[in-house]
Amino acid sequence: MLGALLSAVCLASAGQQIELQVHSFTLRWNHSIEKIEWDEDYEVAGSWLLLTQARIRGDGAGMEPPPDASFFNGVWHYRPADPWRRELWLARSPYVPDYELCLDGRCLPLEHWLPRGDGPTRVWPCSSGIRQ
Repeated sequence: MLGALLSAVCLASAGQQIELQVHSFTLRWNHSIEKIEWDEDYEVAGSWLLLTQARIRGDGAGMEPPPDASFFNGVWHYRPADPWRRELWLARSPYVPDYELCLDGRCLPLEHWLPRGDGPTRVWPCSSGIRQ
């Protein structure tokens, strides 16, 4: 009996592409104007990314938490109404700190894996081709 393919997420930027074998990950960044930290937790669900939870450490222009968000320990916590994503496009500017990609509780700037390049970085679920 063949095993299931391992979950993986692919990232592409500046003509480079990488594949990370993960079931879940967190994206973390600071809002370019408000300078407020934002986190989003994702799970790889087949050919989709499932946004399971988001956290905002404050509010401001363009970052208002939804009405059903909970505020505790100085952070807004919420689950988005439409959590399914085929892909993410991350605008990465040299004028603000880079996104951080967190795997198993360890966060590193996205530049650890890929350069910023001249355009956005694409993130999407991909099949690793490795069976468990």
